[in-house]
Amino acid sequence: MRSRKNYLTFNQKKKRITPKLIREIFSWLSITIAAVFIAGALVFFFGMQVMVIGDSMEPLLSNGQKVLVDRALAKIISPKTGDVVVFLPNGNTNSHYYVKRIVAKAGDTVQIIDGALYINDEAADEDDDYFDKMEDAGIASNPIKLKSGEYFVLGDNRNSSEDSRSANIGIVSDSMIVGKAWFKFAHEEAHFGPILNNY
Repeated sequence: MRSRKNYLTFNQKKKRITPKLIREIFSWLSITIAAVFIAGALVFFFGMQVMVIGDSMEPLLSNGQKVLVDRALAKIISPKTGDVVVFLPNGNTNSHYYVKRIVAKAGDTVQIIDGALYINDEAADEDDDYFDKMEDAGIASNPIKLKSGEYFVLGDNRNSSEDSRSANIGIVSDSMIVGKAWFKFAHEEAHFGPILNNY
C-alpha cells in the first residue's frame, strides 16, 4: 500500500525548467533551423524545376514535362558534347527556358551539309534512327568555329526545333547556360528518372 502511494507521488512531481533542458531545446531548434537552411540551399542549387516548352526534345522530353536542373555543377564542370542543357537565349530573362542538347563545344567547327551534322569536317557519330535528317541548316549552312566558352545546341527533334541554327538564338555561351538537365519527371509527377545526357 505504501509503495503504491510512493509510486503515485513520484509520477505527480512537476518537471522543472533547468539549464540542461533549455540547452536541449536550443540544440533541437538549432538543428531544425540548420536542416531547413541546408534543404533550401540544395533546392536553390540543385532543385530548380523547368518546364519544357514545345516538342523540340521529343522523344526524350515532351511538351509540358518538367526537368530538374543541376545549376551548381554546371558552373564548376563545363558541359560536354551530348549533355542536355537549360539556357536563356542571349541571356534574355524575359524568355522561357530552352532545353537542348550540346552537339559541339569550344574548338569545334560545325556545319550542316545535306541535312547531316558535321563536326571538324567529319560526319558526327549520331544514331540515324533517333535523329532525323535536317531540312534546314540555318546559319550552320556555312562552317562555324566555336570559341572558348561557346556551344552549338540542337533539339533531338531536329525538324521541330528552334536552336543554334536559328539566327535569333545562335551560339550558346557559358553565361547563357542556367544548368544541366539532370532528371525528368513523368507527366503525372509520380515517378522521375535520369536524363540521357550522351547519345
